[in-house]
Order: sequence, then C-alpha cells, then structure tokens
Amino acid sequence: METPQFVYTTYIATTPEKLWEALTNPGFTEQYWSESRVQSDWTVGSPVRHMRGETLMIAGEVLVCDPPSHLAYTWSVRHIPGYANEPPSRVDFEIEPLGADVRLTVTHRDLAPATLTLISGGWPLVLSSLKSLLETGRALHVMRLSGQIVTR
Repeated sequence: METPQFVYTTYIATTPEKLWEALTNPGFTEQYWSESRVQSDWTVGSPVRHMRGETLMIAGEVLVCDPPSHLAYTWSVRHIPGYANEPPSRVDFEIEPLGADVRLTVTHRDLAPATLTLISGGWPLVLSSLKSLLETGRALHVMRLSGQIVTR
C-alpha cells in the first residue's frame, strides 16, 4: 500500500539562489518558519535539525543537496509526544526558474496519518510566510504552535 503524500506548489518573485538561501540559512528560516532555525551543513548524510530555541522540533538527514534546484531530507517530528515512534517521512524542495520568478514545489511523502494531518496545516502557512518574506521583506505574523494558529 502506498503511503500518503502532500504536494504544494507556489510561485515566488525571487531568484533560485535567494530561495535556496531562504531554505538553508538558519537566520533566514527563523523569520518565516514559526521561529524555527533549520540547521545543517547540507552535505548528503548530515543531520538536519529544526530548532526553536533549545527545543528540537524536527530531526532528519540530508538526502539530496543540489543547489539551487533540489533539496531533500528525512523528517521526524520530535516536539510533540506520540510522534517520535512514527517512521521518518521525506520532504523534497524543487526550485525551477521561470523568467524573473521561481516555482517552488514541496513534496512531503511517506507520511504516517498523524504527520499528514500536522503538515497539511503547517506547510501552507510556512510557505505563504516564506513567499511574503521574499517578496515584501516581511514574513507573516502568524505561526502554528501545537496545532494552533497564533499571532506573533
């Protein structure tokens, strides 16, 4: 039986290089990703950690790092009780230039049911905030914490 996947495509007025930096630079991710710093050296096989302060939110391992077009890593929720026993899923970021803009497609696959529910609300918010930050210089002032949408 095939496991569920979540696919989200958005179009952003930026360059592939700026989008790549936004996805991989911890200081940048903290601005739009619910105050999470995505940390890694981005070498295949290296760990990926989403940290909010001292709290490990997501843990994973780099699977693909092909700047500025394709990034993939495993994804295991660590900050919510009960999720630690779910098998890791995989998230792919595909960046395609379209003239002066880019198409970003995020595919999150191999999802356990609880993780699918969690990310189905999370990805649209994170990616909308990323788009807003890149296009206007201001991330959205809402974030998702423990399933609740709150304002900052």
